[in-house]
Amino acid sequence: MEASAGAGGNAGRGRYRRKRYGHDAKGSDRENEKHLKTSMVNVDVNSAVIEAFQGFQVELDTRNDTYERIVKLSRDITIESKRLIFLLHRVTGSDDRDSILTDAAARMLELRTSKFLPLAKELKGQDPYQFLRAFSPGLQEYIESVTFYHYLADNQLASLDSIQTGLTFTLQDSNGNQNDLPKNLQVKNSAPRKLPDECIGNSDVPPSLKTLSDENKQDIQNRDVASEECLQGQNCTTDKAVAAETFDCESLQTVSVPVPPTEYMLGVADFTGELMKMAINSVGSGDLRTPRIVAEMMRTIHDAFASIGNIPRELRHKLRVLRQSLQKVETACYTMKVRGSEIPSHMLADVFSTAGTGDMFCMDDNEEFYD
Repeated sequence: MEASAGAGGNAGRGRYRRKRYGHDAKGSDRENEKHLKTSMVNVDVNSAVIEAFQGFQVELDTRNDTYERIVKLSRDITIESKRLIFLLHRVTGSDDRDSILTDAAARMLELRTSKFLPLAKELKGQDPYQFLRAFSPGLQEYIESVTFYHYLADNQLASLDSIQTGLTFTLQDSNGNQNDLPKNLQVKNSAPRKLPDECIGNSDVPPSLKTLSDENKQDIQNRDVASEECLQGQNCTTDKAVAAETFDCESLQTVSVPVPPTEYMLGVADFTGELMKMAINSVGSGDLRTPRIVAEMMRTIHDAFASIGNIPRELRHKLRVLRQSLQKVETACYTMKVRGSEIPSHMLADVFSTAGTGDMFCMDDNEEFYD
């Protein structure tokens, strides 16, 4: 009896499993599929619910396509920004500093007009924060390159407002549809031109277009002279002159790529890594003064970040890297100050490369930030 009961119990459990996971389950799936096909035949395609969901489908497809285009633009921006950073590192120990900075300024201008302008058009009429994850890597890399350029050119940190102004554009076309840059602004090498005087008072015109920047100023003036000569019938060539047009100031519209403060801070945190590389390259070229200046700049940025109480997880990681980079530069500067006479000049670069690689600067557990 016990054996039969045991067998009956096992058989019962087996029959339950076969009923639950076996052919009965497959049969129920087929029945549900037949029921679904039957119900689809009886659906009224003209009902308000179906039309609403068809609209949702179009909206989602459009948004997904926009997201993919923004991701591709962000990838291109990241690549060009890295190339720009590599170019700026050539300033260290170079005798042609001004030409390198001029080339970098021209490439930044080309990057804004060729990549950020299409990105601003994609974000026009959209909630930019829904696509922030798509263009955040490229934006952070661009901020890193711009801050590095301004530090080399002006010995100061680029502000959030200046970066935002550089990513603001004015749109207009001949049909009144704000889709393209004004042809008056479309000159060779994508250099901006000055707007007519009657448009200067327009509040919709960004400040970056009201006055000429220092970049390529002489080149822009030469093009303006060529355009005036072309209008007068003198020296009119298509590769030098630009056809003059009249502005419709009321049709001007500005579009921009938003720069959230968090993205700006993340880009500045990455900028400190380039400062450490510049300090290493400076010592290798025999410049012993630049590492001390760089250490002071990194210390100022670190103190500003450390004063923030609740920070995001990504910024917490970058702050930890910033501390390690700062410790590496400070340790090397200390070694040069104390043991500078004992270390040959050609070995000072090794001090930077090996400083801070051990665990002599490890963040204490009590200093960790909570999510």
